[in-house]
Amino acid sequence: MTTIIFAIVVLGLLGALFGAVLGLASKIFHVDQDPRLEQVRECLAGANCGGCGFPGCDGYAAAVVGGAPTNKCVVAGPEAAAKIGEIMGVSADATDKMVAHVTCSGSNDVAQPRFNYSGPKTCQAAMLFGGRDSKDCRFACVGLGTCVEACQFGAMSVENGVAHVDREKCVACGACADVCPKKIIEMVPYKQKVIPTCSSQDKGGVVMKQCDVGCIGCMKCQRECPLKDGPAITVENNLAHIDYSRCIGCGKCATVCPRSIIKWQFGAPRPRPVVEEKKEA
Repeated sequence: MTTIIFAIVVLGLLGALFGAVLGLASKIFHVDQDPRLEQVRECLAGANCGGCGFPGCDGYAAAVVGGAPTNKCVVAGPEAAAKIGEIMGVSADATDKMVAHVTCSGSNDVAQPRFNYSGPKTCQAAMLFGGRDSKDCRFACVGLGTCVEACQFGAMSVENGVAHVDREKCVACGACADVCPKKIIEMVPYKQKVIPTCSSQDKGGVVMKQCDVGCIGCMKCQRECPLKDGPAITVENNLAHIDYSRCIGCGKCATVCPRSIIKWQFGAPRPRPVVEEKKEA
């Protein structure tokens, strides 16, 4: 009995000693937390989506206090950036609203099928089966909704075998782009009026056999661009690309595209072709 009591007393003394040492160490090595850290954290959306490029909201708040830009929380938007700028005593950098865009028009009714896939309903699994997916075009959207599962904001859906983005719900966090095995989802300016919607880099003859609406690299769009200092839309690797920083949104490229893969945004009607009036002799 005496041995048990002695052991309990020794353990109690050791516990008290270690507790005192830890308490003393916490005071000696204590680091005051910057009060701005919690203030910045409260301004963020709390989605922990990683769209800012940092590991969650706590990681981004710490980075802001350390000097990172104040406008990286795409979910909270410019209002949050302005508040964070006030907290940090800096002016919030202006930034254009961005949205995700699926660069594929190859729905099931226009893209030629390669085989009937009946495996696990994920884009990655379909890619492993046979080397790509069930569509003949190797650049086409798989259409099994991996991006839909990744989106925390309900902005993604799959319609007729192609992923679509609800531009009003999208916060440009980039989660859909990160999980897309084809890497055909990109971030584009919300205000951009005309956007190419194809990713195929195959030559025109191959594309015409694979998809009824794929880009054939005809360069009509490039020739039609009215910018005098060089076209804002160019064809590279058999595919049309737009320099969004230079595009004026006239829509002429969309008008002349024979495959209708340059989409006119905002629900507006496609621009009508410009018909030159004949001069009287």
